[in-house]
Amino acid sequence: MSNVCREGRVSKMECGENSSSLSNSNSGGGEGSLDRLLASVSSGLAPRKRTTSQCKSEPPLLRTSKRTIYTAGRPPWYNEHGTQSKEAFVIGLCGGSASGKTTVARKIIEALDVPWVVLLSMDSFYKVLTPEQQVTAASNDYNFDHPDAFDFGLLAHTLRKLKLGKSVKIPVYDFTTHGRQKEWKTVYGASVIIFEGIMAFADKELLQLLDMKIFVDTDSDIRLVRRLQRDITERGRDIEGVIKQYNTFVKPAFEQYIEPTMRLADIVVPRGGGNMVAIDLIVQHVHSQLEERKLRWDMAALASAHQAQPLPQTLSVLESTPQVRGMHTIIRNKETSRDEFIFYSKRLMRLLIERALSFLPSQSHIVQTPQGEDYEGRTFHGKRITGVSILRAGETMEPALRAVCKDVRIGKILIQTNQDTGEPELHYLRLPKDIGEDHVILMDCTVSTGAAAMMAVRVLLDHDVQEDKILLVSLLMAEMGVHSVAYAFPQVQIITTAVDKKVNDLFHIIPGIGNFGDRYFGTDAPPDWSDEEMDEPSY
Repeated sequence: MSNVCREGRVSKMECGENSSSLSNSNSGGGEGSLDRLLASVSSGLAPRKRTTSQCKSEPPLLRTSKRTIYTAGRPPWYNEHGTQSKEAFVIGLCGGSASGKTTVARKIIEALDVPWVVLLSMDSFYKVLTPEQQVTAASNDYNFDHPDAFDFGLLAHTLRKLKLGKSVKIPVYDFTTHGRQKEWKTVYGASVIIFEGIMAFADKELLQLLDMKIFVDTDSDIRLVRRLQRDITERGRDIEGVIKQYNTFVKPAFEQYIEPTMRLADIVVPRGGGNMVAIDLIVQHVHSQLEERKLRWDMAALASAHQAQPLPQTLSVLESTPQVRGMHTIIRNKETSRDEFIFYSKRLMRLLIERALSFLPSQSHIVQTPQGEDYEGRTFHGKRITGVSILRAGETMEPALRAVCKDVRIGKILIQTNQDTGEPELHYLRLPKDIGEDHVILMDCTVSTGAAAMMAVRVLLDHDVQEDKILLVSLLMAEMGVHSVAYAFPQVQIITTAVDKKVNDLFHIIPGIGNFGDRYFGTDAPPDWSDEEMDEPSY
C-alpha cells in the first residue's frame, strides 16, 4: 500500500469550518465510553460578471489557481413535486494529523470542475471545553486527538442536512483560545460535499452518510514536520508544546483510532496531494456517479402537465377594476416610455403588496382612542415579516414593501436560466438571520414557467421557512407558472395582478409584458430572453 493507489469497493458517494467542546479522558491512547463509535478495527450594466456569493455576503469558500469554486449556478436538486430528488455526493477524507487531507480535498475540487462543491472540516466540531479543560489545553495536556473530543452528534446532524441540500450553521473553532467563536458560519447544500478529518471514519452514523471513503496515507515524519509548521505559525504554539502533544496524544491516537480505519477506505492515497494518479481516479468515479444522479428538467412536460386544469384555490388575482386594467394597458403597451412604465408599475406593485398583506395572520387588538374609548382592531399575529426578491426584476418591488411594512427585513436570491440545458440555476443567496421563524413575501415581477419561483420556494423551505408562511407575489403570471408552483407547493399563497393563459415556444408569457427587467432598467434584452431570466443585482 506504500506507493500505489489501492482501490477497493466503492460504496454509494456534501461545507465547513472549526469548533470545540469536550468531555475527554485525556489519556493518550486510553479507551473511553464510545458508544457511537465503531468497535476497534484492529480487534454591472455593461457585460457584468455573475454574482457568486452563496450565503449572506461571505466570499467563496475556495479559490484555485484556475477558478473560484461555484462560479456556476446550482442546478435543481428537487423534482416537479417540489420534493428532494437527489442527494449530494459525499466524499469522506480520513488520515493522520497533517497528512494532507485538505490539500487532497482542494485538488479533487479543482479537478472535478463542477459547481457548488463544499468542504466540511471535522476541526469545526470539537466539543466546547469547560474552564478546567481550557487550562489543561493551554498547557498542551489536553487530548484533541481522542474520539471523545468531537461532537459527533452535531456533526452527523449537520452532514445529513447538507446532504439533503438544506442550509446549516457550522461552528467556528479558535485554536488559539480553544473555544468556539460567537458567530457561526451559514452554509448551503451542494452537489458534492467533501468531509475531512482525523476521525472521519470513526463513527457508525457518519460512515453511513459517506458515498466514497478515501484515506490519505502520509509518512509519520512528514506529518510531524507539517504539524510543527502549522501549530507554531498558525496556532501560536511553541515547539516544545507541539512535540509534547504529538508524542503524548497525536501519535498514540493515530495508531489506536486512525490507522486501523484505513481498511474501511475505498481508496488509499499515498503521498497525499502529490499523488495525481489517485486524484484522477477519484475524479473519474465522482463524475460517473454525478452523471447517474443528474436531474434533467423537461420543460415541455412541465408546460403540458396542467393543461385544462382549473386555477388553484391558493391563487388570488387583484380585482380587475378600470384602474387596474388601465395600468395594465399602459405597461403592456410596447410604445410606453420608460418613465411611464416605471411609474405605473410602481402603482401596481403598491396595490399588489397591500393585497398580499391581507393574507398574513392577524388577531384582535384593543386600543384606546384619544377620546378615551376602546377600539377593537387587528394586529399582525406572527414574529416578523421578511421580503425576499428574486433578482433582478423582483428587486423593483422592494420599495413598495418597505413603504407599507416598517423596518421589514429583505433577502435576495439570484436565479438564471442555463441557456444550454434550459434549467434554472441558483447563483446568489443572501437571506436574513433566522428567516425560518418569519412570514416571507417572495417577490418576482413575472412568472412564466414557474421554474425560478419553484427554486426560490425550495430555497426558503431548505432554510426552514414553513410552506404555509410563504406568499408569492408577482405582477404578471402565466397559467402554466401558477399551476407549477401550486402543484409543487400547495400551501404557498399566490397573489398577482393578472394571469395570462399562454406561453410560447420560448416560454414567453402571451400576450405578456415583455422583458420586465429590461424595460424597467432601460437595458436591451438579448434575442433569446426569457421572462424569468434575471441579470445580476445592481450593487
